[in-house]
Amino acid sequence: MNDYVIRVHENPSTLDAKAWNGLLAQQTQPTPFMRHEYLAALHDSGSATPATGWSPRFLTLHDRAGQLQAACPLYLKSHSRGEYVFDWSWADAHHRHGLAYYPKGVVAVPFTPAPGSRLLARDHDARDALLQGLADQGRELGLSSLHLLFGSREDLAAAQANGWMQRHTVQFHWNNREHSPYADFEEFLGTLSQDKRKKIRQERRKVREAGVTMRALRGHEIGPEEWDFFYRCYERTYMEHGNPPYLQRDFFTQIAAGQAQNWLLFLAERDGRAIASSLIALGTATAPEEAQGPETRMGLDRQMGTGSVAWGRYWGALERVDCLHFEACYYAPLEWCIAHRIHRFEGGAQGEHKLARALLPVQTPSVHWLAQPDFARAVQQFLAVEGEHIDRYLEELAQHSPLRRMDK
Repeated sequence: MNDYVIRVHENPSTLDAKAWNGLLAQQTQPTPFMRHEYLAALHDSGSATPATGWSPRFLTLHDRAGQLQAACPLYLKSHSRGEYVFDWSWADAHHRHGLAYYPKGVVAVPFTPAPGSRLLARDHDARDALLQGLADQGRELGLSSLHLLFGSREDLAAAQANGWMQRHTVQFHWNNREHSPYADFEEFLGTLSQDKRKKIRQERRKVREAGVTMRALRGHEIGPEEWDFFYRCYERTYMEHGNPPYLQRDFFTQIAAGQAQNWLLFLAERDGRAIASSLIALGTATAPEEAQGPETRMGLDRQMGTGSVAWGRYWGALERVDCLHFEACYYAPLEWCIAHRIHRFEGGAQGEHKLARALLPVQTPSVHWLAQPDFARAVQQFLAVEGEHIDRYLEELAQHSPLRRMDK
């Protein structure tokens, strides 16, 4: 740490946006969610601020010449909402023993369970120094714990080497064929078992017979009117579950202005009017040497190809149509991904119903640091048992694979 200077930023506006994005572009798993524009929009729109329980303490690591060598988002949290790695039982155990669990620290993108680089670093030494800086911040601020959520391979390895504990959750992702991408949706369906093919065709037919068609808009094709309609759908989804939405309308205004190329909107239309929508993010999670340049890594090209990723983000409907959720959130996006040679589609957190739609289970790790040694030991034991449950869960899911069994 003697060769570095740590700075703490309580507002993303004090960060050097160009330097931050440049550092992100050098990582092995960049995503559009870690760009300065995205993180700033979360703060400036009032979506992730101290008032909503997300207090920024972004860390930047500089060499003696003042050059940025590493950086990460850090939020002090007064609750555990919007993280998608659940630690309610850890909080309860702290409180039952008379210890405060909040505030805690999370190294994450608020409300965004998309795996990718979190510790932006030029090399191993800078990443290690950044981790030490995080632990120092945890002790200085009296945090109960630090949680690095959905990190990259390098993040996880460095954190574990520094004594952080690994935990796994399960998501459902779709992957295109690596060497001979699917020519069309029908060819993809041919890889599935007969009952799954039949089910998907039936569900898509129900939507068509209801008179609903899907229209895809990308980037600047999505105008203010379409964003307004999407937000009505998004807000309604949350309200139907009795909760206000995490994200404010202005957040989408800001990302539409600053990251238009990273957004794909599907509109479900009937009788000439929109009745539902789903929002997909586009980008890459590819090592720089595998990409063609910064534009490719950030998802600016039209035919994205190797390493490109689509992320299912939000959905909502103003009218009920049987199976429309599956069409808007899975089938139409997958058809678009195949047509544009997208490498992977990530369906987001949880949802076993995604398995029947040909999204396969994958483990998504996070790492955790607890300040109190006794609780750290107890959590380590808990994670060992939980890990066994996750292994059995994945084995059970494998028994229900949607893929067609090949003849021996």
